[in-house]
Amino acid sequence: MCELKVVLVSGETRDTVMESVTKIVVNDDNIDLYGILGEKETVKGSIKEINFGTGEAVLLQK
Repeated sequence: MCELKVVLVSGETRDTVMESVTKIVVNDDNIDLYGILGEKETVKGSIKEINFGTGEAVLLQK
């Protein structure tokens, strides 16, 4: 299974939002993140990059 670490970027700040993300759903300005154990986080922003090689998704805060 391929899980991602999701990082939120705001200016020069990079904060890890969630580890082991298995599903990302975009709803307008909201991004819903679902973890391997069923947990859910919602972030306001946009996707900048998803890199499966490094296992990281980068979101830009709005």
